[in-house]
Formats: sequence, structure tokens, C-alpha cells
Amino acid sequence: MERRQRGVSAGLLLLLYQISQVGLQNIPSVTLGVLVLNIFLYLSPLRPLSEVCLSVNEAVHRRNWQRLLLAPFHHADDWHLYYNMISMLWKGIMLERKLKSLWFAYIIAVFSVLIGVVYMVLEVLLVIILDDPSYEMNCCVGFSGVLFALKVLNNHFNPGRVSSVLGLPISSKYACWVELVAIHLISPG
Repeated sequence: MERRQRGVSAGLLLLLYQISQVGLQNIPSVTLGVLVLNIFLYLSPLRPLSEVCLSVNEAVHRRNWQRLLLAPFHHADDWHLYYNMISMLWKGIMLERKLKSLWFAYIIAVFSVLIGVVYMVLEVLLVIILDDPSYEMNCCVGFSGVLFALKVLNNHFNPGRVSSVLGLPISSKYACWVELVAIHLISPG
């Protein structure tokens, strides 16, 4: 789990460049806050990744529930942060303007915790179905689950749109699934 390196790196520089291209004045307040929080925790993590990552073993068996709050806002490396925050930038701009800041902040907070709960339920189901207790040890960090939920929400509010995933035009209702597979292929784990 200890993949990350501290400090400024290519992924972080590219992220900051992309944010500057959009312009801080064009980024709604909650979206900007989420970006700043994730960048800050990347540069100054509260704890090592092995102490904030979410797993059934740590959160349920050891009752370390704070990981539900910490895991979504920590990232494994600069490219993990870059991909997640670029996705957050575009989804946040679209959804926060549509939903307004207070409601969008509420959704981010709920999704951040709820995605962790869903992750742990799925891991427990894998333990039961595959009879493999190693799934209780799988540990995750990052904002990807929240982004996936935001993508589904965005598709709900904007039906019939076409998205570009890796340059391919795909119906937005399927794009979130294609994007999920593409991210897994580009950055497994």
C-alpha cells in the first residue's frame, strides 16, 4: 500500500496546471474545497496510507471506523490524485452548478462515507461467495468510488448525452462503466 512519494511530482504539477487553465474563479466553492482538501492531504497526509486505507479487517474487525472518513481523501500516488481530481473538477463544475453548493456538499459527504460501506459489503460478499478470507484484508484509498457515484448522478441529470472515453464516443449511461474499466486497466489497484 505504500506507493506514494511525498512532494511535488509530475501528476501534481499537471493537476495544478489543469486547474489554472480552468481558472479558480470558474470552479464552484465546494468543488474547489474538495480539490484543495485532497491536494493538501496528498502533500501532508494525516497518517501513512497503511493507517488510513479502508478494509473489512481494519474498519469492522478492529473497529477503526475513522478509516471510512480518511480513505476517500488520501491517494496512493500523484497519478492517482491527478486522475481523481481532474474527474472531480469536471463533474463538480457540472453538478455543483446544477444542484447548488450546499446540496452538492451534502452529496459529497454522504457519498464519501456510503461508498466505503458499499466497498466493505462487497468485500464481505466476496469472502462468503469465494470462501476466501483474503478479501477482508484488501485495503483501498482514493476518491474513485465517490467520482463513480457522481458520474451516475450526472448521467441521471443529463440523459441522452454522449461522452468521450479514451477518445471513443459512448452513450453517457454506459460511459461510467467503460470509464471504470479503463481506469482499472490504466491504473490497476
